[in-house]
Amino acid sequence: MAKEKAKRRILHTNVIVIGLGRFGSSLARELVRTGHEVLGVDTDERLVQQMAQELTHTVKADCTDEAVLSELGIQEFDAAVVAIGADIEASILTTSLLLQLGVPNVWAKANSKSHGRILEQLGAHHVVFPEFEMGKRVAHMVSGESLDYVPIDNDFVMIKSKVPESFHNKNLAELKIRTNYEVTVVAVTKGDGKYSPAFPETVLESGDQIVVAGQVEPLNKFCRVI
Repeated sequence: MAKEKAKRRILHTNVIVIGLGRFGSSLARELVRTGHEVLGVDTDERLVQQMAQELTHTVKADCTDEAVLSELGIQEFDAAVVAIGADIEASILTTSLLLQLGVPNVWAKANSKSHGRILEQLGAHHVVFPEFEMGKRVAHMVSGESLDYVPIDNDFVMIKSKVPESFHNKNLAELKIRTNYEVTVVAVTKGDGKYSPAFPETVLESGDQIVVAGQVEPLNKFCRVI
């Protein structure tokens, strides 16, 4: 019974998303799509109305006011996302209040490294840089180094790339990719969109797509080689 309750909590987390601009609205929609209950909040009535039919609840409110957060029942939420855009002061103040009020999981969007450092110093549990991360991701795709680029941590990423001719009809054990390049092939697809775990005996063919994980510098070198 306890396990079932814990599972339900994970699958149906109550999340408040503060700021319904492009990032906040996109994130809120995805949370709803994956089974979460989401309260969307913004000071802009137009944005609130746009999202009213897509989220569990929406409300126009100023979350830089502690009394407003208390009225929203902030203590009842499992997580909060501060997705406020250009108003850095409002972002910082809202994050600070959420932490003071004991929200257990506070995510905050940063617009710059200095903004991010302040949010981290406040104690935000997670600080994200959506524009910066997307810029890096698209740059790798535009350069042709990879088909996709996903940062996992500060110095660890995953990329999707096509198998080169030089790897054709060879298995992973034979290629010794981990030994030679210090990166790991974790999955392979034959182009049908279905990925399979990669094993030493997995044979690669030219045109296959592989998902490779590793630290940034070795992975960048691997991309340039292939």
